[in-house]
Amino acid sequence: MYYYYVLAAFIIALDQFTKWLVVQNMDLYEQIPIIDNFFSITSHRNSGAAWGILQNQMVFFYIITVIVIVGVLYFMHKFAKQSKLLTIGLSLVLGGAIGNFIDRLLHQEVVDFLDFKIINYNFPIFNVADSSLVIGVGLLIVMTFIEDRKERKTMNE
Repeated sequence: MYYYYVLAAFIIALDQFTKWLVVQNMDLYEQIPIIDNFFSITSHRNSGAAWGILQNQMVFFYIITVIVIVGVLYFMHKFAKQSKLLTIGLSLVLGGAIGNFIDRLLHQEVVDFLDFKIINYNFPIFNVADSSLVIGVGLLIVMTFIEDRKERKTMNE
């Protein structure tokens, strides 16, 4: 089970390293086009949550993040042996939560830089930690549907 902590640590390290690269090598709001009209690296800071909501609510983010981290650790220890998909999802959530938590603790804002324009919609700029959180939650949702389906199948037999 402990190798799932290695996954979380890898996400944290990758997140912090990529953010460090952006801060060290780009001016705030500087943009480097990678794929024209689709993907750019854009140096951005966010003192809120997704889509810029809850700006400057650091105490709220600290409390919520600690609750999430404790909850994830509890579920990892309790259910890790039952489902690899669950534990991988939880590891990704843990790594993402800690990655952004570090930024909030040290700088009272999160470094974002992955900037996608999809069709004519300029998607909110995000980072590796955000990606890890979304993928992790997605895996947890998929796992929930799989487990629900298994339960229904066994109840119908």
